Amino acid sequence: MLYRENGQFKTSYPADQQIFPIQQDKVVILALIAAAFVVVPFLASEYLFRAILIPFLILSLAAIGLNILVGYCGQISLGTGGFMAVGAYGAYNFLMRVEGMPPVVAILLGGVCATVVGVLFGIPSLRIKGLYLAVATLAAQFFCDWAFLRIKWFTMDSSSGSVNVSNLSLLGWSVDTPADKYLFCLGFVVVFALIAKNLVRSHIGREWMAMRDMDVAASVIGIRPVYAKLTAFAVSSFFVGVAGALWGFVYLGAWEPAAFSIDRSFQLLFMVIIGGLGSIMGSFFGAAFIVVLPIALDIICVALGFDVALASHLTFMIFGALIVFFLIVEPHGLARLWSIGKEKLRLWPFPH
Repeated sequence: MLYRENGQFKTSYPADQQIFPIQQDKVVILALIAAAFVVVPFLASEYLFRAILIPFLILSLAAIGLNILVGYCGQISLGTGGFMAVGAYGAYNFLMRVEGMPPVVAILLGGVCATVVGVLFGIPSLRIKGLYLAVATLAAQFFCDWAFLRIKWFTMDSSSGSVNVSNLSLLGWSVDTPADKYLFCLGFVVVFALIAKNLVRSHIGREWMAMRDMDVAASVIGIRPVYAKLTAFAVSSFFVGVAGALWGFVYLGAWEPAAFSIDRSFQLLFMVIIGGLGSIMGSFFGAAFIVVLPIALDIICVALGFDVALASHLTFMIFGALIVFFLIVEPHGLARLWSIGKEKLRLWPFPH
């Protein structure tokens, strides 16, 4: 009964196009963000930070970046793990080679490096699409894996390709405890999610969606395919590169190219598909599904007395079956289920 729009009048176009047109949505989201910043750091355990919250935040950021490309612009990409690697190794080189480089600036510059590589491998999208574009972006994944493993300059002449980062700090704040790392990542995610939401509501976001729905018709009405597709690759790669730098700097601390293998690319693609294509909120739902569900299934299987190896195999089987089930029941992802629930709630208890 509380979720109603009665009395909420819009008297201007900006008011009608705001991020949260319903006041209740705005209050709930602001309350969740405030609780994430103020309450969670004091209540969550170290295991919760390391195993769930930090990976969830970083992968949500990467999923938002991929969703901009796949969900909003309709360009399939299987090289997301490679772009994450570019962001991580680019940020590492800026941090190590430039004296006094702040870690936050290095992370953002890592995103810029990923942008350059993403645009370079996005050029084929001007002539090909669909499965052929997926194969072209897959080449980016294999190229990045080879480059960071074989070219020693990227890893400061490390023989194994493994690098490490320590002593993160921000304006005198030492980011060393799990709670500090969580807040560090949360700040990035909130800012970048707000940027992404405003981008997809702007004229460039409408151009992306026009290219996704029918690129020939979009060209006819004056939308430039070169500009629309390459900006989608650029923005997506920047988000993914920043997420890759956070994954290396904050979550792993020490990593090698295998940390950004093709498995990571498929994992992020599953997040976008399950969460909901063309939905910022769906990126968070997909990341939560991929991160939390395997851990929960593993705990349940062990609690039921299964052998550890059997529990691991059962987790993968159940996880795969649930993915197929969700895709059959709601191909538009969890975000669509969330939208349907909100629509029903606005009419309850008087459906018509």
